[in-house]
Amino acid sequence: MNLDSDLDWLFARQRFGMKPGLERMRAMLERLGQPQRSFRVVLVGGTNGKGSTSATLASILQTSGERVGLFTSPHLTRFTERFLVNGAEVPEAGVLRVLREVRPLAEEVQATFFEVVTVMACLLFARQHVTTAVMEVGLGGRLDSTNALDPVLSVVTNVALDHTAILGETKELIAQEKAGILRPERPAVVGVAGGLIPIFRAEGANLWSAGVDFTLEIHPLGWRGSEVRVTLPDRSPFVFRTSLLGEHGARNAALAVVAALRLGVPLGAVERGVAAATWPGRMEVLPWPGGQMLLDGAHNPDGAAALAEALISLGVTPVPVIFGAAEDKDVAGVAAQLRRVASRVVLTRAALSPRAADPAALARYFPDCQVTVTPGPQAALDAVKYEAFSVACGSLYLIGELRPLLLNERVENRERWQ
Repeated sequence: MNLDSDLDWLFARQRFGMKPGLERMRAMLERLGQPQRSFRVVLVGGTNGKGSTSATLASILQTSGERVGLFTSPHLTRFTERFLVNGAEVPEAGVLRVLREVRPLAEEVQATFFEVVTVMACLLFARQHVTTAVMEVGLGGRLDSTNALDPVLSVVTNVALDHTAILGETKELIAQEKAGILRPERPAVVGVAGGLIPIFRAEGANLWSAGVDFTLEIHPLGWRGSEVRVTLPDRSPFVFRTSLLGEHGARNAALAVVAALRLGVPLGAVERGVAAATWPGRMEVLPWPGGQMLLDGAHNPDGAAALAEALISLGVTPVPVIFGAAEDKDVAGVAAQLRRVASRVVLTRAALSPRAADPAALARYFPDCQVTVTPGPQAALDAVKYEAFSVACGSLYLIGELRPLLLNERVENRERWQ
């Protein structure tokens, strides 16, 4: 057995999909000596924005002097991106050693890909002596593998229709799943819409809800991000700046700020940490021959609407759009938002994702647009070469293949399902 074969084994488990239940996670953690008990855990769930919220909170905690683990998914380019300690990827050799250790247990309990990866994060963070781990929830919440951990605080960014075949066909059903990461009497911060708040309050957490318990005033600063004023439940104000673009980026940063304040982080560290936070592949602008390209993982209608509003606010529309999607997404809903801002559309697919929709089949969702169909990421980039500004969005797997082409980095040559 060699390390490459272990990684091949892990990625092959993506094809087995998801299995509800936390018993496999708990069994593996127990056999490994409960590594997750050596650090504080913060769970961050939601339909959109949980990654940027997690990254911002991790940046704030690191600035305050903590040693912080950040677990996110999916990765864009490298598997090791999922495991950050104080902003740096855990070295590949260490990640693979832990995988070799976890593999026999995972085979014994028939763990899923994401369960294995979550257990790996717990073991890596324990051995890296982190003091707090910010763990991004994978899918839903109640039965997600991260929910086998015991959070000191939980965050839910929002609730929108996505993964409806698994989580439910209504926002109320999805909210019930996501509310499962809250804990009775422990602090929680949520950014959900008003009508869904009672579902979260029913969990018995010490809940602060955006727009009810604390309020936000967002002042856009163009390409520099936003200035945000948060008014806390005691009516005290806190003003900060974030480089995350768009109103949705500012809201996600605000949720991280409020979470940090509830964890007792000093105001100065919060201000510096939120200003330093970045999140690759989400409203990220990179150079491209002749101009710039904005990358964003907007893959559902709410995410696409947030992207469209941000582009309009930034004054760059209409704009050429590269788009690709997974077969199971609400492409019609996403396309309806993109048509508001697209001067033309270049359709493509992630070469390494078996879930990627045929780009030719996506053309019917853009009936009034000039459409170019391309076979893969490089051809899509060639189709917008020398444009002063363009946008690439949709599947995060697509963004993960476009980004290294823009940065002249190596692409990880493995199938991507999760």
